[in-house]
Amino acid sequence: MPAQPLDVLCLGHAAYDLTFAVPHHPAPDEKSVADRFVGCGGGPAANAAVAVARLGGRSAFAGYLGDDVYGDLHLAELAAEGVDTRLVVRGPDPTPLSVILAKPDGRRSLVNYRGSTRPLPANALDPAIYQPRVILFDGLEPDLSPPVARWARAQGILTVLDAGSVHRGTAALVELVDYVVASEKFGLAFSGAAEARTAVSHLAAIAPTAVITLGARGLVWQRGAEAGELGAWAVTAVDTTGAGDAFHGALAYGLSQNRPWPDLLRYASAAAALCCTRHGARLGLPTATAVAALLTGS
Repeated sequence: MPAQPLDVLCLGHAAYDLTFAVPHHPAPDEKSVADRFVGCGGGPAANAAVAVARLGGRSAFAGYLGDDVYGDLHLAELAAEGVDTRLVVRGPDPTPLSVILAKPDGRRSLVNYRGSTRPLPANALDPAIYQPRVILFDGLEPDLSPPVARWARAQGILTVLDAGSVHRGTAALVELVDYVVASEKFGLAFSGAAEARTAVSHLAAIAPTAVITLGARGLVWQRGAEAGELGAWAVTAVDTTGAGDAFHGALAYGLSQNRPWPDLLRYASAAAALCCTRHGARLGLPTATAVAALLTGS
């Protein structure tokens, strides 16, 4: 059977998110009442796959979901969004859960629980069933991701790393991908630098292109000797959960569509900004129409 054409294959973590909107962060021994609750699928790579689909792309998610109610709910969500799930691995280990407290100023606190859920082995799946233009990794499948990244490089497939924090999975992928798109936390910790400009130069010496996102302060980037920065879109943020997932998904999709640089960064930044305007990461992922309206001011 020939490989199936695909814009973006997203490989990594899937969880189920339980988001509570709270008036303030609870103090020790305080009982707090949530103003709103949202339950939906989450996880960086899974959210990125949905982001690509909502923007009009053909996406697939590769990763693990448990044979439990949360795994069933999440798999159904992915299918309803049009995400290809043929590389989803099911098993007896539980689906990871995240509890998120969203504050009125848009900031959030997150607790992730994986229990006994183990990383997938290096031979867990075969990405060659697809013909993806881009592969996005979140580093949270540390045994599976490096061999897939090496396979992608041999095939001439563009690769993107969503580097949220420094751990075994993300550290191993920095030198294996074409685009390192990192949080400020990752950039400073990985490079040992005191500020983002120096950190992004350090990353760009390892990967062909590096971006460090700075939340409401925008981003900095470098590719070769060329470097720049971009401010964030002004929106009323109610929940920043998933903004990074929206950014990475939009950037990967934009790469698959050959969007020019730095228009690509404006596009991904617009998707991230819109995600902040709704509670729940998955619910906030914007459509192509919404992103186009923000970009054009209409």
